[in-house]
Amino acid sequence: MKENIARIAKYNFWDGNRPETGFLRASYQEKIKKFSGNRLIKVLVGQRRSGKSYILRQIIKTFIESGIPESNTLYINKEFIEFDFISDYKELGEFVATYKTERKITGKLFLFFDEVQQIEGWERIVDSFAQNFAEQYELFISGSNSELLSGELASLLSGRYISLEVSPFSYSEYCLFLNIEQNRASFLGYLQSGALPELFHLEDFEAQRQYVAAVKDTVLLRDIIYRYSIKDARLLEDIFVFLVNNAANLVSVSNLVNYFGSKNRKVNYETIAHYIHYLETAFLVHRAERFNIKGKEILSGTCKYYINDLSFKNFLYTGYGYGLGFLLENAVYLQIRAGGFEIYTGSLRNGEIDFVVRKSDRTLYFQVAVTVADQPVYEREFGAFRTIDDNYEKYVVTLDDIRFPSYRGIRHIRAWELAGVL
Repeated sequence: MKENIARIAKYNFWDGNRPETGFLRASYQEKIKKFSGNRLIKVLVGQRRSGKSYILRQIIKTFIESGIPESNTLYINKEFIEFDFISDYKELGEFVATYKTERKITGKLFLFFDEVQQIEGWERIVDSFAQNFAEQYELFISGSNSELLSGELASLLSGRYISLEVSPFSYSEYCLFLNIEQNRASFLGYLQSGALPELFHLEDFEAQRQYVAAVKDTVLLRDIIYRYSIKDARLLEDIFVFLVNNAANLVSVSNLVNYFGSKNRKVNYETIAHYIHYLETAFLVHRAERFNIKGKEILSGTCKYYINDLSFKNFLYTGYGYGLGFLLENAVYLQIRAGGFEIYTGSLRNGEIDFVVRKSDRTLYFQVAVTVADQPVYEREFGAFRTIDDNYEKYVVTLDDIRFPSYRGIRHIRAWELAGVL
């Protein structure tokens, strides 16, 4: 194990080495900072290539700048072959012990395990480190599956971890990275691009398209096909394509069964349902259940799906008809989700509300439209709230450059200013 310390030195912040930390994701740093300095396990989850590794390295850099000794940080990333000597929890535990001895570590050791799900039995060693009161550890782990801390593990670590979902660039991060103003023009650019961080280091459309395709293929292969032993990989990808091109539309499993059946594909309800679930666990798509606003209950059957990054639509499946309104609704969904809200599609007797969102004791309603400049559209979008008689906040989000006055307590907000109300 001793020789492996030298092999991985280039990925760590030892002896003055400074691995690349990329664009500072300040909002995540602030969230994590609130939970630092204790034995809580900090868990970053999210789609591959959304920036989790950079955020972990940014945390290490911040710690060192605050005075923590470089050697008291250990970064392990299972995506690099130099870490192949660690395949299970026993080898991980042995290596950490060897590292502490060889580097003569005193005081707290800060452990960073990237893509930890690739280490067999990882939860056993993480739990052991978290409960070890004889030695001081603080753990930060990342993974590319929403079920990383589900089931038995959630019970095992109950009360001893906090989980934070990492998404591709938000609109504000997009503007900061490109050093541009937040306005209608930049928001349109955001809608027609994508927000995977590495995308912005590529100069032409074809290079960006190939990168997005590679990300999609990697997620499907490594996080779904291998993990769940998928038998029909073609069907899995075709379902993903269907959901991308029907984002923001009501969809049901039965719809997909009928759709593929009409193309002479042998499918069944159970397989389709499982494959959609796997796409969700890998963070490629997100589900918004229908919520009966009057009855205050979730409705089963149909729901809406939204893609985790607009690049999948803009670079891979551009040939399908897909209006600006669908891109806008998807972008609004992602921004609300990033604010930590639960999101539903509101169902009324004679229509629907695009989003019913909740967090703690706060509830908000949103309608999304490209414009309400035309009187009939204005009346339709603002009028959608007419039968809702509660006092919760109500908003109409559009791409209009001008601000429209409030109407019966319903506020108009321009899409690029949405963060101000969340």
